Amino acid sequence: MSNTVISVIVACYNQEQFLDECLQSVLEQTYPYWECIIVNDGSTDDTEKTAEKWIKKDPRFQYIYKENGGISSARNAGLEKSSGDYIQFLDSDDTIDREKFTKSLAGDKEYPLIISQFTIYKNNTHYKGYNHIEKAFVSFENIVFGWNLKFTIPIHCALISTKLLEGFIFDTTLSINEDWLMWIYITKNNPEVRLIDEPLAHYRKEDNKKSLSSDPYKVLRQRTTVLPILKKLYGDDLHDRLAYHMIEVHITQLSQLKHEFNKVTGGKVVSGYLAFKRYYYNFFQKKN
Repeated sequence: MSNTVISVIVACYNQEQFLDECLQSVLEQTYPYWECIIVNDGSTDDTEKTAEKWIKKDPRFQYIYKENGGISSARNAGLEKSSGDYIQFLDSDDTIDREKFTKSLAGDKEYPLIISQFTIYKNNTHYKGYNHIEKAFVSFENIVFGWNLKFTIPIHCALISTKLLEGFIFDTTLSINEDWLMWIYITKNNPEVRLIDEPLAHYRKEDNKKSLSSDPYKVLRQRTTVLPILKKLYGDDLHDRLAYHMIEVHITQLSQLKHEFNKVTGGKVVSGYLAFKRYYYNFFQKKN
């Protein structure tokens, strides 16, 4: 595996202020056999100027400019350009540990999927990830039914064999959960996984960084939009099982919400009921 090539795909959109730090973390890798494809997704800041500096610094950096189409479109452009044996996705505001590639490829055995732990990088401080990744998470069933409920795995935790990604493209109609579909795709045959129990990926979450996944209404709507895509890819059985699972989870969450609200209102029937309905509609009504 000494000459295994890793293709790093860095999707950029108006994050020029973090791009140097991101690309520096790639340049500092102790493993030398990599290429880094910087995909500028129609940025209006100085992303291009910053990228040009890096492609002059090291020939392993490459640069693509494309019209703005969203992160899925940018990653697809990077996949088309890539030529490595493994793919490392890396958003332009995130970083990886300098030993990530070396530790991932250590040993004689080749794994199609290699995952590390991660930290949350916020205001110049590293914190533990919001969940500790377990090897058992990375199975087709657990990815389909546990994602966003029991765990998620930031995409840059993974080193993914190009063989697993063969035939895959990110769905550009989704603004969130596009990575969930990728995880479903690459685990469909339950590939052998190596888990490195060290935080080798660093996910930036600044106070001013808005995340679509922090909006519960958006998450709920986007989870349902995934259903017809899964039906097309994997058939009625998986579609129906996941749909019923979503309904069951939703009912459970409503029951828990009602229980918590009853504790707050002290069980007052009429005023509690009316207040609960207002609370319910405010919480779950569809926001346009």
